[in-house]
Amino acid sequence: MDRLLAVAVAVAVLCLLSGVHSTSFKIVNKCRHTVWPGLLSGANTAQLPTTGFALPSGASRTVPLPRSWSGRIWGRTLCGRDSQGRFACGTGDCGSGEVECGGGGAKPPATLAEFTLNGADGLDFYDVSLVDGYNLPMLVVARGGKRGGCSATGCLVDLNGACPAQLKVASGNGTGRAVACRSACEAFGDPQYCCSGPYATPDTCQPSPYSLFFKNACPRSYSYAYDDKTSTYTCAGADYIIIFCPLPYTSQKVLTARKESAKLLPLVNKTTLYLMSKYASGASFSGLLQVQFAWGFAISVLTSVILFWPYL
Repeated sequence: MDRLLAVAVAVAVLCLLSGVHSTSFKIVNKCRHTVWPGLLSGANTAQLPTTGFALPSGASRTVPLPRSWSGRIWGRTLCGRDSQGRFACGTGDCGSGEVECGGGGAKPPATLAEFTLNGADGLDFYDVSLVDGYNLPMLVVARGGKRGGCSATGCLVDLNGACPAQLKVASGNGTGRAVACRSACEAFGDPQYCCSGPYATPDTCQPSPYSLFFKNACPRSYSYAYDDKTSTYTCAGADYIIIFCPLPYTSQKVLTARKESAKLLPLVNKTTLYLMSKYASGASFSGLLQVQFAWGFAISVLTSVILFWPYL
């Protein structure tokens, strides 16, 4: 018995010395409606014990993960069962026919949080991607990290209302309210938007007016395939909070408390938020982009107050 105890203690000490520990995702729903998170492990990575569940408005759930894990998480909306009992969602559906995705990924368009835990140099690599389109605002916050920038990232803006007409996905067979915003790649299938064929390198695939729509609104999010420099973040030894529909003013308080570097791109482009609310009624997409670039970040405190009042 003494020898077994000694072995157990030795193993525990080795684990502590080597920094081996698990990670967790605390998934929080701040939306005014239920969200059904989906989780998909990457290639050569085992699926998690849960791959999907319902998360009512205001609720949260913590999901433990192995220390070395890669995969993605997203939110499904407008979900329910059809007359045959098959579970399906209006956005982000994973095609499993059940609440659990069971290895199925999100059908675009969907906002994705992507992770590689315990990667190179023991760092976690994470991002929020709009490359496959957008359906929900999302914020990722690293908690308790020991190395790396551990910066927050995400897209805090509801882009659906201001989505360009060519990219917009609407409920009710396309006649209802906007519920998602497609990528230009999905909408048009053009290699220059998909970074494929002759455009399959960083030198040949450049931001498009459509990817800039996403980037201007959500500066830290991936907007196209080679948007790495301003969109991938690192941390070591952290747990992560993933928030659907984060409140912009609350998120700004979080960043202020964390004393993030002034060199980082902002999480929220306030000018773009204001302009999108102005152009959401149907003004031209090209007009919106022209005004975005012309105005830059010149917005007053009064405009910010007007902008954020629906979230207060």
